Amino acid sequence: MAKHGKKYLAAKAKVDAGRAYSPEEALKLAKETSITNFDGTVEVHLRMGLDPRQADQQVRDVVVLPHGLGKTVRVLVFAQGEAASIAQQAGADYVADSDEWITKIQNGWTDFDVAIATPDMMSKVGRLGRVLGPRGLMPNPKAGTVVPADDLPRVIREAKAGRVEFRMDKTANIHVPIGKVSFDVDKLYANMAALMDAIKKAKPAAAKGTYIKRVTVTTTMGPGIRVDPVQAQSMVVKE
Repeated sequence: MAKHGKKYLAAKAKVDAGRAYSPEEALKLAKETSITNFDGTVEVHLRMGLDPRQADQQVRDVVVLPHGLGKTVRVLVFAQGEAASIAQQAGADYVADSDEWITKIQNGWTDFDVAIATPDMMSKVGRLGRVLGPRGLMPNPKAGTVVPADDLPRVIREAKAGRVEFRMDKTANIHVPIGKVSFDVDKLYANMAALMDAIKKAKPAAAKGTYIKRVTVTTTMGPGIRVDPVQAQSMVVKE
């Protein structure tokens, strides 16, 4: 059994393990129980009432968080020719337009946070599955990261503004960052509300019974705080 330090135990003591908090209460408590010396990340973890083994019960989509993630997002775009010029002008940090880039990434270079590709580049990008896949960086049409050249400016802009992909894993859980501990509660609430709205809209037609079983808010190395799943699903994105 893992042993926790005094700071963690003191933070955990502030959380009533038998209570399901309202989203606003949970976010406020998450800020209070953050124990890192750096600006930690606030995360939402969801336990889904779905069978991850069934292809028609998958949950995967993207959401643009209204207040971003509180960090600089480095975007790499796989494109060539005119599309490469469009990506450069749209603010991409890196434009992989040659085989040299493919080799560089095959050798382990992954100093970027989001990868986007035009369809004509996917034959080359496909060779990078073993490197990009485990890191969640592989461009994918379902995630909206494989787009035609004229759509690159929008996707790059959204990525830098706080575009986050979410997907259910093999254990029927979804884990999504929604900002930094330094964010005020209103901003974290707005980001969480946008996420919950997107997850509700991504509900598979084959879903039966309880869609979202459990919602937990936590911070980097901090204790988990249970959120009332009914209230979480009723959150409204404030204008």
